[in-house]
Amino acid sequence: MRAKPGATRAVPQAEFTLRVNKTEYPLRVDARVTLLDALRDRLGLTGTKKGCDQGTCGACTVHVEGKRVLSCLMLAAQCDGRDVTTIEGVGTDEQLHPVQEAFVRHDGFQCGYCTPGQIMSALGLLSEGRTGTPEEIREYMSGNICRCGAYENIVAAIREAAGDHDETL
Repeated sequence: MRAKPGATRAVPQAEFTLRVNKTEYPLRVDARVTLLDALRDRLGLTGTKKGCDQGTCGACTVHVEGKRVLSCLMLAAQCDGRDVTTIEGVGTDEQLHPVQEAFVRHDGFQCGYCTPGQIMSALGLLSEGRTGTPEEIREYMSGNICRCGAYENIVAAIREAAGDHDETL
């Protein structure tokens, strides 16, 4: 059955609670809204960046239930009742997280656009125990692109945060 010319279709709505950085936010949004857009446009949490909006750059990496996810590929409604952590939930202005400190010490950022996603991915990498060698770090961070090319510094920062200070590898 075809819609009549000029007829509008009802946009499906989703009503749920988004728990981000230990704060609950009741939302009513178009059911097709991504987690990325809900974070940025509805909650004002703009630390998570929109890069490619296709899941290929990693700039939008956040954690859902402690696991790394690309927030541009996940619907916000899928996070109902789940813990979401964004870069705003990591460290504070007064006390950076050790990974953030390592990124600063090793200049693991250039323009800074990819840095939130890089840090969230690095935190996931550390919790997954995937920091054995520089090659392993590169492999498991390969979904996060840095257009400025700070990869060596990012690897050094992650190695430091993992407790590996041997700079000769």
